[in-house]
Amino acid sequence: MRLHRAILVDDEIFTRKGLMKLIDWPACGFEIVDEADNGEDALELIGRVKPDLVITDIRMPVLDGLELIRRVALELDFSPAFIIVSGYNDFAYAQQAVRYGVHDFILKPIDEVEFEAALRQLNDRLRRDRENRERNDRLSTGAMIDSIILGEADEEAVAKWERRMLLRPGDRLFYLFAELNDNYSWKSSGERISHARFKEFVHQALAAISDDDRTIHVHEHRNRIGILLSDRDLEGFGGEMEPFAAKLRMELVDRAGEGVFLFVGSPAGYLSDIRYSYATAKEALLYKFVHDDSRIVVYDKVKSDRLNDFGIDPERLNRFIEQLEEQRTDEVKATVEGWFREFRDKRYAPEAVKMNIHQCVLGVTKTIRGMDGDERTLASLAPIVEWHDLNLSIGEIKRLFEAFVEESQNFIAELRKAQMKGGINKIRAYIETNYSSNISLKSIAALFFINPVYLGQLFKKTYGVYFNDFLLHIRVNEAKKLLRQSADMRIYEIAERVGFSNADYFVTQFEKIEHMTPTEYRNKLR
Repeated sequence: MRLHRAILVDDEIFTRKGLMKLIDWPACGFEIVDEADNGEDALELIGRVKPDLVITDIRMPVLDGLELIRRVALELDFSPAFIIVSGYNDFAYAQQAVRYGVHDFILKPIDEVEFEAALRQLNDRLRRDRENRERNDRLSTGAMIDSIILGEADEEAVAKWERRMLLRPGDRLFYLFAELNDNYSWKSSGERISHARFKEFVHQALAAISDDDRTIHVHEHRNRIGILLSDRDLEGFGGEMEPFAAKLRMELVDRAGEGVFLFVGSPAGYLSDIRYSYATAKEALLYKFVHDDSRIVVYDKVKSDRLNDFGIDPERLNRFIEQLEEQRTDEVKATVEGWFREFRDKRYAPEAVKMNIHQCVLGVTKTIRGMDGDERTLASLAPIVEWHDLNLSIGEIKRLFEAFVEESQNFIAELRKAQMKGGINKIRAYIETNYSSNISLKSIAALFFINPVYLGQLFKKTYGVYFNDFLLHIRVNEAKKLLRQSADMRIYEIAERVGFSNADYFVTQFEKIEHMTPTEYRNKLR
């Protein structure tokens, strides 16, 4: 917490030292930065130190307390708060003190509790005043930058801000964007950094690297922070923007993480032309995915590099979907790696990257729907569909896409299992209905468009028996039923009825299952 600066003014050294020890100044929001033993020295000290609070005695040599307050109001360009400490219980003094806007009038001997209560009250007031000033200053700065960028500021307003920025003849001006990436809405709240918090980080980082950050102005845009500065602010960096940007990003990374990008526009010769620097900083945003390694894009360094709008190759997309459907995981990963490598190496424009990823997602979801699946059940779908308006690095986009592909591949495998389970049940029902026909594994596989070898494996895995054994058991069971229910049907007629073209083969297979011939089975029933 920032402490307010205070000075003590009293001609008695013991009073000053006693006050310093008696009061818990930091707990009340203050720190004692200096002291004086008479009003005249105090006036000079106040002009030099510019404290937030002056605590002064009334009766002092040379210049008394009330005269000191009056002279500060008349001669200085700022107004610290005053607390009067006096051993004189004089109502007239109190009246004058109130007239001069003194915050409080404390009588000696000082009551510690009373004094600290007055300090805390003043601390709250000063803090509110400072927040209001800063808010008004931000609003004023934002309005100024907006008006200049839009070309709406008049010459007088521009001249005022040139003075405020301490611009010198020949100073260049720069506009740059600070952008926080990979800070998206589906992250848990504990991991996210609010836009307001990031703006505060920008202020802190600029204060850490600038000798006088009052000349640098920060402006809030929808999803990034704009920074306006001049050559004066680059003096500690050899007058060069790149080392300044590198140091600024390092400070921001310490506060906000590796997701910080900086985009620097071309310099403008006059404040009225800053919209040119702003426009080129926006152009620099288009090179973001190409410079994901350094995460600093200086427009003048990249403006000659042509960005590309290549669309996805339909044949390559079809191969990718095929790899996905066939669960060729290594090939799927290699394809995704190749795509993202091309995005960088071939300098894809952001819109081209978005379009290519969108086409891939559409292809995958079409496959899922074609297998009677619902892509909306995928947890990874929303992030890969909704990222377009977010600030994301190409590495994070790749991670989201890989998560979507992996989950989709697993989902497709599950859908295929469900389909095959439904399919094998249909095949079983077909066998149980058509067992008397001349059917085989090969003929059924052809009928249901399945590889015969795969069908045989699936049958064994699903029902625990091979296809031929399953068919044989159905036929034998049906033969047993006929043997039980008909006394006059001959054995060869029963064999033909249940699908055996050869009666001897039927008898052999029946005996293999039941350990007796069909005739022995019938006689046993009699």
